[in-house]
Amino acid sequence: MASLSLRGIYKKYPGGVVAVSDFSLEIKDKEFIILVGPSGCGKSTTLRMIAGLEEISEGELYIGDRLVNDVAPKDRDIAMVFQNYALYPHMTVFENMAFGLKLRKVPKDEVARKVEEAARILDISHLLSRKPKALSGGQRQRVALGRAIVREPQVFLLDEPLSNLDAKLRAQMRTEISKLHQKLGTTFIYVTHDQTEAMTMGDRIVVMKDGFVQQVDSPQNLYTAPVNQFVAGFMGSPQMNFIDATLRKIDGKYTVEFGSEDTKTTRGVKYYVEVPEAKVDDYALSELVDKEIIMGVRPEDLHDEEMFLSAAKTGVIEADIEIAEMMGAETYLYLNCEGISLTARVDPRSTARPQDRIKIAIDPNKIHIFDKETEKTVIN
Repeated sequence: MASLSLRGIYKKYPGGVVAVSDFSLEIKDKEFIILVGPSGCGKSTTLRMIAGLEEISEGELYIGDRLVNDVAPKDRDIAMVFQNYALYPHMTVFENMAFGLKLRKVPKDEVARKVEEAARILDISHLLSRKPKALSGGQRQRVALGRAIVREPQVFLLDEPLSNLDAKLRAQMRTEISKLHQKLGTTFIYVTHDQTEAMTMGDRIVVMKDGFVQQVDSPQNLYTAPVNQFVAGFMGSPQMNFIDATLRKIDGKYTVEFGSEDTKTTRGVKYYVEVPEAKVDDYALSELVDKEIIMGVRPEDLHDEEMFLSAAKTGVIEADIEIAEMMGAETYLYLNCEGISLTARVDPRSTARPQDRIKIAIDPNKIHIFDKETEKTVIN
């Protein structure tokens, strides 16, 4: 088994294009690491550099204690599972899984033992004599995983392996891959653009944007304590709501103000949320008083229930419902408040319907504040 160390890794292409910049990460033995980010952020390029399929322009890559920058892919003791499965159509499942072992001149009886063991783990023993065209997408993905397992590599690299599957099968295979990781006790590095996959599978997640690492953390910390507005918006579905606002300090208390001018209130603005004492970071907030900021709030922290509305001292807004999506266990309300688009995740028993004008309470304990200029998090 192996740990990995990526130290100041860069990938530069001719013409000055930099795909990955200063990527540094220590991956522990047996860890499940997810690289996540939008298309073109450099996550697959990073995976391919680990595999040896792309040359590292700068920096050092260690697998265990061995520097592998100049080591051929076949000698790195890694196995890669691709998005398109990369199976040989003219070979049976058994032959596809055994192919790498035969190239290494592994004895026939050992090949058979390893293939049958991997097939048993993946529940594809009954498919060993079939060819790929007779398999479903999920079965092909299992064969691709089986071909990697038989090699008993130190590190598994998986490049968007579930993106060709339908939603139900994708959810099922997520669980299967997580179980597989526990069973094999091997280091997994998994690339995806799907933040739901990232949140449900990884020990730690690396969020990337434009070739740069934005944050490396546990799924829970990424969700509750993002370091900037990009991470906050990328992690979570539906995504976090962002509201243009101004930070004030009134009677010693920090307040987030937003909405149009309102002559009926002494404040002169329609809506405001008082920052709870427990959230106040005086050093960080004092710099932003009377300046424009971004307030972030997750859809589940917007409430239409009477118990929240009656208890709220600040942060009650009025909004028009544009769309209501019944999701079974919850309902998504797509709202318009003073031209601000908001999404609320509410109880499925909610009676709110499109065209209704309703009151919504923002949970002040769950707000995030971002610097408008730098987009960095000020408070979580």
